[in-house]
Amino acid sequence: MEERHIRNRLYISPEEQELIKKTPILLGGAGIGSAIAECLLRLGFETLTIIDGDVVELSNLNRQNYTEHNIAQPKVEALKERLLAINSQAKITIHNCFLTPENVGNYITDHKIAINALDFTSDVPLIFDSICQQKNIPVLHPYNLGWGALVLVISKDEDLEVLKKPDEKFSEVNVVDYVLEYMRYWENPQKWLEEILDKYKKENKNLSPPQLPIASWLVAGMCTHIAFDIATNAPVKTFPEFYLTSLK
Repeated sequence: MEERHIRNRLYISPEEQELIKKTPILLGGAGIGSAIAECLLRLGFETLTIIDGDVVELSNLNRQNYTEHNIAQPKVEALKERLLAINSQAKITIHNCFLTPENVGNYITDHKIAINALDFTSDVPLIFDSICQQKNIPVLHPYNLGWGALVLVISKDEDLEVLKKPDEKFSEVNVVDYVLEYMRYWENPQKWLEEILDKYKKENKNLSPPQLPIASWLVAGMCTHIAFDIATNAPVKTFPEFYLTSLK
């Protein structure tokens, strides 16, 4: 095992280290995706494609992997610069654009794993999933829950369309509602999250969900672990099951 990853020893074999190095990952969204990308790279995933058309804003700095120096800079450019500063040999491909129903299929090609960190401002995240399913590419869905983190893995068998409600735009709320109902059913209610979600639903509908840095780094670790398991053919939980970590 090369010196860069020598401290991964015992947890990761030299063969696994070489395998993940060559595993191509597609990352849609460089918000919460910025923390995920760095965690993936530091573990040893060195072939990353990142797509986002947004620029860094001051309000991003409470939870995303950027600095004041990056404000007004395209997120993908700032993130690539940071990742290459960590590992200059990594293969980082960026596309400074927003995904649309018309172009999303052009970017989902020969990837082993996809991470859907897109904002639910349109149906694009669901279209992203659908195309990945057609290509048999597992999709990780990360969610920042403040004091907790959630990841769903979408396989070829079932997708988030089943959580859609009649005459209602699909959003992150549908997913959190589902998880909370699931946890109540199994007698493990997440009262702290239920309270936050209730407060959020009573807020102005145009406000983005509240998020904390704690969850960004929790979810980055979770996605990296799941990606490692997928790359090494270990079993993972797929939707309707999920991964939930809470510090509450």
